[in-house]
Amino acid sequence: MQFSSWTLRSRLIALTVVLVAATSILVGGVMSFVIRQSYVSQFDQQLASTSQGVAGAIARTGKVVIGQFGVDKGTVVAYFQPDGTALGSAISSANQPIDLDPDELTALRRSADSDSGSAQRGQGVVGNAELEGASYRIVATTDPSGGVLVVGKPSSILNAEIAAVLAPIAIVVLLAVVLAGLLGALVVGRALRPLRRVAAIASDVAALPLERGDVELPERVPATDTNPHTEVGQVGSALNNLLDSVESALAVRQASEDKVRNFVADASHELRTPLASIRGYAELTRRFGGDLTEDVQHNIGRIESEAMRMTSLVEDLLLLARLDAERELTTTEVDLSRLLVDVLSDANAAGPDHDWELDLPEEPVVVRGDEAKLQQVFANLLTNARVHTPAGTRVTLELAEPRDGHVVARVRDNGPGIPEKLRPQLFGRFVRGDSSRARTTGSTGLGLSIVSAVVQAHHGTVSVASEPGATVFTVQLPVEQPAVSSSHPAPADAGAPQPA
Repeated sequence: MQFSSWTLRSRLIALTVVLVAATSILVGGVMSFVIRQSYVSQFDQQLASTSQGVAGAIARTGKVVIGQFGVDKGTVVAYFQPDGTALGSAISSANQPIDLDPDELTALRRSADSDSGSAQRGQGVVGNAELEGASYRIVATTDPSGGVLVVGKPSSILNAEIAAVLAPIAIVVLLAVVLAGLLGALVVGRALRPLRRVAAIASDVAALPLERGDVELPERVPATDTNPHTEVGQVGSALNNLLDSVESALAVRQASEDKVRNFVADASHELRTPLASIRGYAELTRRFGGDLTEDVQHNIGRIESEAMRMTSLVEDLLLLARLDAERELTTTEVDLSRLLVDVLSDANAAGPDHDWELDLPEEPVVVRGDEAKLQQVFANLLTNARVHTPAGTRVTLELAEPRDGHVVARVRDNGPGIPEKLRPQLFGRFVRGDSSRARTTGSTGLGLSIVSAVVQAHHGTVSVASEPGATVFTVQLPVEQPAVSSSHPAPADAGAPQPA
């Protein structure tokens, strides 16, 4: 996972740990180097002191006898005469010195010779030697006669002393890194807690249905999280300002929508009377107008048909205005099975050139709602299928058995389908299909918007899926089981189809 995809909290903690770790390692490394150099210097001084004592004893006795000097266990001593021969050599042990074999003497002399150019420390030349697989720290001193005295101690002694000091330092560094991670997580978590609260408020507001209705935004960032002297406080204050602006804009929008809704409702209500008068006078003229010419009769017929169409539009607009106002519905127990039988019978009478089918469950399905408006929902869906599909199209009205507290009804047809570009706004107002749906009659373009509004008012959902040869409108409503079972009613007329 890339570092840029980490959360801000994770990145801050990681950077804190890395920074503390790098600093601790750097400081620990410097301390380790200084401590090691100090211990090496002390070790070399001890070797130099031992070398001086052994050199004095050799000068007095002419022999190399370690036991006389009280040197530490494991100390190696060898004296080489100017001609290269060893006067004497030994390694001190718990009981008595052990003489060096020729190979060890050769390795010791070679090490002394190879370190002859090393920096001087005390009175000798300091170097390293390998004896029987063990590493030794040695000091080689040349006396006035040209002889070379080599004194050494195992490097393991030096390393053990250094390790005893460096181990606590390493533990401290490790603990510092772990503590930095824990404290970093605690501090960063507390510092980002207000930001999480701000994000939660933003998420709550985003979840509100802001697209319609009278919307209130009660959520605000508390004053404790709007301190202008902190970055998080600035974000919280900016969010509050944004919410205030959004709430004001929504209030203005709602007021504008209310004005339009009231105007539409008032205009629709006022237009019903003159439209009824126009239709009435046109009908009276046609019936009692005496001998009217064919053109006049045609014109009067057009006046009647357009008045009826205008009346239908006004009624639809008035219904939508009332639904938008979210007025309480007059709800009763509605036998949805019987309602669908009646609706399909009406559709069969209006469109005998279509093949109508009905598929109902064995038991009647009862929902609680406004019967007239629910009837209009399915009437509009069947009308939509009839007017937008060619003759001979099979239209099926299905009602499924209730499940999980809901009932699903579907209107299927095998017509040409709905154009893809039209589907997103299909339930909008004044949306009409094009010629690909074989539209043969005029419409207000409000039928499906009424379907959506009525279904939503009943706390249900409506959706559509369409492709050439298969269009399905799905309506889901809350269901209420009937108290007493009854059989299905017979169709309204003999021409209506029987359940499939």
